[in-house]
Amino acid sequence: MSTLSVIATIAAIVGSALIGGIFFAFSNFIMKALERVPSSEGVLAMQTINVTVLNRWFLGIFSGTALICLALAVIAIVGWGSGQSPYLLAGAVAYIGGTFLVTGIGNVPLNDKLAGVAPEKPDSVEVWEHYLERWTKLNSQRTGSGLLASVLFSIGLVYA
Repeated sequence: MSTLSVIATIAAIVGSALIGGIFFAFSNFIMKALERVPSSEGVLAMQTINVTVLNRWFLGIFSGTALICLALAVIAIVGWGSGQSPYLLAGAVAYIGGTFLVTGIGNVPLNDKLAGVAPEKPDSVEVWEHYLERWTKLNSQRTGSGLLASVLFSIGLVYA
């Protein structure tokens, strides 16, 4: 494994663990806390979170890790005979499929729907209850996928 590949793998470990940890915090206590407040307050808080998360630090780590994973998948496929290749490819699939794509296909559409809700309107309660259940399930999947990717990349690094 080249020095550049080792650096990319370490970056993927850190990035996927960091993203998994952020998602863990949401599933473990942030969403549970928002569930305990009146729905109008929960909706408003989550709408605010969904706007503020779109910053260069979060998006840079989230998207940058996906790009590094894509590069590691190519490295794994090209060098398939090496011991680390299955772990690098599996880590890349776990991150790209389980965090990045789930976000785009599942969580972002839910966020978009929530963004169109007026928190003080009576119909916001039904939207919020659906959002809490579905978004948190998807987020827990993203948590597991991010952490799994980190473990798989770590094993791949050991085999390097």
